[in-house]
Amino acid sequence: MIIAVDTRLLLHGKLDGIGWFTRENFERITRRHPGHTFHFIFDRPYHSSFVFGKNVIPHVLPPQARHPLLFRVWYDFSLPRLLRRIRPDLLVCPGPVASLKTQVPQLVVLHDLNFEHFPGDLRPAHSRYYRKFSRRWAQEATRIATVSEFSKSDIISTYGISAEKIDVVYNGAAERFRPLTATEAGQVRAAYTSGQPYFLFLSSILPRKNLHRLLRAFGQFRQQSGLPYKLVVAGNPYHPTDAVTRALAEMPCREDVVFTGHLRSEELPRVIGAARGLAYVSYFEGFGIPIVEAFRAGVPVVTSNVTAMPEIAAGAALLVDPMSVDDITGALKRLATDDFLCQHLIEKGHERAGMFTWDRTADLLWQSMMRAAGKDGIPQAP
Repeated sequence: MIIAVDTRLLLHGKLDGIGWFTRENFERITRRHPGHTFHFIFDRPYHSSFVFGKNVIPHVLPPQARHPLLFRVWYDFSLPRLLRRIRPDLLVCPGPVASLKTQVPQLVVLHDLNFEHFPGDLRPAHSRYYRKFSRRWAQEATRIATVSEFSKSDIISTYGISAEKIDVVYNGAAERFRPLTATEAGQVRAAYTSGQPYFLFLSSILPRKNLHRLLRAFGQFRQQSGLPYKLVVAGNPYHPTDAVTRALAEMPCREDVVFTGHLRSEELPRVIGAARGLAYVSYFEGFGIPIVEAFRAGVPVVTSNVTAMPEIAAGAALLVDPMSVDDITGALKRLATDDFLCQHLIEKGHERAGMFTWDRTADLLWQSMMRAAGKDGIPQAP
């Protein structure tokens, strides 16, 4: 088979959620299936580390597309022209954007529909673009893969897509996430928090990640407990909000919030592994990869009781109402003071983490690809 893959988000040193999904899966898929040819399609010069084997043929296809107007040009004009030349059996789009101008069978990965439910959380141009075209991408795709049963149900109810057309392909967590020794954890704390224990927020700073309520909860925790904790905020400031700015300005312990910016892939497991707990209190997620990364690292988790997060945590995390600052505050107190609870969550998290590996994800994604290409004998849903 000839398989084309949209690899626009394979950006060296700048991988985020969809970029990691693409890398972890297609590094495995290309190596496990050497008899197939994979055309990786970039929109800018690529790093050689993303050419995973001799069966990978890279292409650089202009224009560089980071704005909706350029998305239209890239996906509906440049990409179809290349596809007519290479004549693939399947096109895989691992992110939220697909082509409406090709007859090649497409597997589209819709991670979540946050832009449908919270359109104001995205930049206006991106929000309008996704809401205008996402339903059509879902309807015209040969198959859809998504990352949780929650997202599958949401796609069915929001877009009216047949359940038979959608495959659940859970995300994974890399093996580099592991528990740290006491010495290792101490070294990380010395580097980031002057040796103090800390809670970790791990995500790009987007509105739905709910950082402003976590900041207020952390401030309350410090005032009420008197414990010398820090809050480490690790992630790109993609979309800092007025609410985050206000919360920081009003905090009595602003100096105890540490912003690291984007962490290198080799440093991220250390910063997770040294945390007292992960505070992942988004109000909308299709999966929540940091939850599983913390499970693998032996770190207890506080997460939200909405959307996909209870499904992923499955009893291995403290669940809170993400809209309640007091609820989040109470969970932070419990992590800071209850060693028995933390050990219980660590053990449950270790068990749960075994459900989410990139090896398993790659197998499930390959099966979905074969269904989309009509190679497994399963007739396609209308």
